Amino acid sequence: MQQKNFEILGGEPEVGSKPIKGWTIGVPVEAEAIKQLKNFSALPFVYSHVAVMPDVHVGKGATVGSVIATKGAIIPAAVGVDIGCGMAAQRLRFSSNALPESLGHLRAAIEAAVPHGRTDNGGKNDRGAFGKVNVFNHPSKAVREEAESLRKHLETITARHPKIKRAAERAWHHVGTLGTGNHFIELCLDETDQVWVMLHSGSRGIGNAIGTYFIAKAKEEMGRFFIHLPDKDLSYLPEGSRYYNDYIEAVTWAQRFAALNRSVMMHATLDAIHKTLGLPVDSDMEALSCHHNYISEEKHFGEKVLVTRKGAVNAHEGTMGIIPGSMGAKSFIVRGKGLRESFCSCSHGAGRVMSRTEAAKTFTLEDHIRDTSGVECRKDAAVLDETPKAYKNIDDVMAAQADLVEIVHTLKQFLCVKG
Repeated sequence: MQQKNFEILGGEPEVGSKPIKGWTIGVPVEAEAIKQLKNFSALPFVYSHVAVMPDVHVGKGATVGSVIATKGAIIPAAVGVDIGCGMAAQRLRFSSNALPESLGHLRAAIEAAVPHGRTDNGGKNDRGAFGKVNVFNHPSKAVREEAESLRKHLETITARHPKIKRAAERAWHHVGTLGTGNHFIELCLDETDQVWVMLHSGSRGIGNAIGTYFIAKAKEEMGRFFIHLPDKDLSYLPEGSRYYNDYIEAVTWAQRFAALNRSVMMHATLDAIHKTLGLPVDSDMEALSCHHNYISEEKHFGEKVLVTRKGAVNAHEGTMGIIPGSMGAKSFIVRGKGLRESFCSCSHGAGRVMSRTEAAKTFTLEDHIRDTSGVECRKDAAVLDETPKAYKNIDDVMAAQADLVEIVHTLKQFLCVKG
């Protein structure tokens, strides 16, 4: 008999609940995360089972590292507010021997080219973010055409949902901006010493507004139908209800916007590298891009379903993906194996082992400096919540999902820009 490659989390399911299958062997899973997952598994429209990736941890609204397939309803909080958050990566034609000994000026150039940190949403530091990129006058024709298409589509969405209009008006000032938290831009070396650019961000303020708005609408719908749930974040939009199609349309729009944002940031980063180092930044491969907070209409076990991946990546057979580690750790370019039991998914990173607040209290600046040795990055107390030991061991995470993906490239970062 073939050995089972997953474990059943939370024990055998109660009557009416679906199993929770976790690719979590050898990695820690919080009791609170299992509780959160059990709440979702009890919803009647959840299909087959809940799949859990090895980077699983408690999240706001839904468990990060979860894959939930549904029939007849969608849960806005399961997608969350960082809609379309994901990764992009590009391999360049030069290796480490073309790099200067000191990398501080290169990091400064990328930080100047890609606005990061807080914008006028949070007040402290806009770093010129607003008005820095005129996406409708971008050098790339493909970027310009996608931006114009998205602009027109957004107008139709806001006409029906005017409460997101203010965020929609500001959206075009967010294109090409990194944001805060765990968003980053990194330069890495692969196993052949080739240089890679890798970045992580999403749909910024407009995605947040869309997610927040429809999460509230789902909660209103539960009240309207007198549906009582153990957690309000389980609130859902039934298929055929007033907001179901509008939500799917808006989320799909935000996913496209997130991909556009990453494309513009990649262009700006490559331009900064070229201007700073005087090296050509053409690539020997097609750029990789993948979401890890999103919805997708897919077919699994013979049925058409809506798959919500919250902190998980598409790993259908042959599909390329990006799994970053923490600051100072390895990252991976992977190829999906298409394992059906996981709904053809894999982890989106290492996954936190403690909250941001706990990490900032637990680790010292000396810990952070030691653990990011050899990486040109911020080494100040403000990034302790993102220090490497706040995350799971990426090697353990990759070992737990060996049946989900094969490793194509192993990357080690040498420069990191944090939001």
